[in-house]
Amino acid sequence: MIPLLPDIFFKPMAVTIMFGLGFATVLTLIVVPVLYRIFHRVKVV
Repeated sequence: MIPLLPDIFFKPMAVTIMFGLGFATVLTLIVVPVLYRIFHRVKVV
């Protein structure tokens, strides 16, 4: 793996993967529950 470190292809790919994982985490843990709460309100009879 050491010979692969200076390759210019891996740094942008790693940054893309990190931001993608961060965005997916925020989307899953914050946005989806908020949207669920907005669209599926509990109706009191």
